[in-house]
Amino acid sequence: MDTRVQFYHNTPDRLALACELVARAHGKGRKVAVRLPDTTSAQQLDRLLWTSEPLSFVPHVMLDSPLAAETPVVLGTADADADWPHGDTLFNLAPDLPPAFDRFRLVIEIVGQSEAEKVPARARWSAYRQRGLETKAFDAERRVAL
Repeated sequence: MDTRVQFYHNTPDRLALACELVARAHGKGRKVAVRLPDTTSAQQLDRLLWTSEPLSFVPHVMLDSPLAAETPVVLGTADADADWPHGDTLFNLAPDLPPAFDRFRLVIEIVGQSEAEKVPARARWSAYRQRGLETKAFDAERRVAL
């Protein structure tokens, strides 16, 4: 299986976009792992997934939950054990290259607008390309392919 990689650049609100894209992926029947930089951002995304769409429900748990293997959306932090329960789609909001990213069918990188986020994203882009992976880029604010 060749992993495909998509970068969403120029994102004004990374958690809001992650919430939207995770909900969309779940709606299409995808199993999703979301790798966040820290516990605070994981808690914020957890709240967003509960409150973003009043009539929709995105079942999700933290990676350390006993229900992680049975839940379609799993949230984890960059410092947590990277033993994700499924390998369909990985959203990476952490600044580093996800360990074992190549066991996922699709990796989605969400990059903000600050230089502090762009610089490590460029390194991840290069790392994926050096491994011969197909990469695509999108401007998240203008909603167009680059």
